[in-house]
Amino acid sequence: MAEGPSKIESMRKWVVEHKLRAVGCLWLTGISSSIAYNWSRPNMKPSVKIIHARLHAQALTLAALVGSACVEYYDNKYGSSGPKLCP
Repeated sequence: MAEGPSKIESMRKWVVEHKLRAVGCLWLTGISSSIAYNWSRPNMKPSVKIIHARLHAQALTLAALVGSACVEYYDNKYGSSGPKLCP
């Protein structure tokens, strides 16, 4: 019986097709959660909270772009079927 693609394969395919949307969603999630975390800390000024949130989101975006580049490299090297064990 033929099985459908695994959940990880489906997610990888979606990221390959929607790279910018994936990075944008990750950035939005990162900055939202960072603002929420920083707002719970009462000893910081609002401007510092926003700067920290932006820095956290920027680091997360760079990580997402590196991850997207790795997915693109993997996809170009092995194609959508994954690494070939036998030539």
